[in-house]
Amino acid sequence: MIEPDAGKPRIRTRAPSRKRAPGRPAGKRRDADAGLRSQLLDAAVACFVRKGIAATTLREIAREAHVTPALLNYYFGDKAQLQAALVEERLMPVLALLREPLQQAGDDVAANIAGFVAGVGRIAIAHPWLPPLWVREVLCEGGALRNVLLERVGPAIPQLLAQRFAAAQARGEINQDLDPRLLMVSLVGLTLFPVAGAPIWRKLFEADDLDFETLRRHTLALLDRGVGIG
Repeated sequence: MIEPDAGKPRIRTRAPSRKRAPGRPAGKRRDADAGLRSQLLDAAVACFVRKGIAATTLREIAREAHVTPALLNYYFGDKAQLQAALVEERLMPVLALLREPLQQAGDDVAANIAGFVAGVGRIAIAHPWLPPLWVREVLCEGGALRNVLLERVGPAIPQLLAQRFAAAQARGEINQDLDPRLLMVSLVGLTLFPVAGAPIWRKLFEADDLDFETLRRHTLALLDRGVGIG
């Protein structure tokens, strides 16, 4: 008895190929998303420096970035989440760069001071938004970033340096009349404030030729040798 399909060639069928989903491949989409997210954070920083965090609206940030408020909401949700992203993705990574030379300096007082002064300069040049944002949102009463200094930055940098200065003073390496805590405050006053106020004093003294390298040398000479009176 002959089977009905005997002698007929068998036809192999291929599984249907999967069509690629429309749009860019996932990796490129991720890169594009990261790029847009960074662009939105840059726009937020620009607005915060210009107007302050509390006074800036999400709509103003969207306008700065040339996007819709809905897109800003898609990436960050509300303003509190945007501010948190600013701290984690902009502020803390930048301040971490300031701690690196201090870790290398160890107990060497001169190296700690030089590392801090040079570190502030490098940060200010690479991230010019930091000094004015710091003055507005940390030093001014009601600043939105003050707790970041007190809870996260303080133990990592100011308290660390004050402890090292106190230990050096106990070893007789620095002036006994100094307060190690105020020495840290003086360092900030001699570095961060002049950079933040640069537009004012450069105009006041017609001092466009004074760059941070000049400020660095001046600061270290002042700390090392003083004014030279007496």
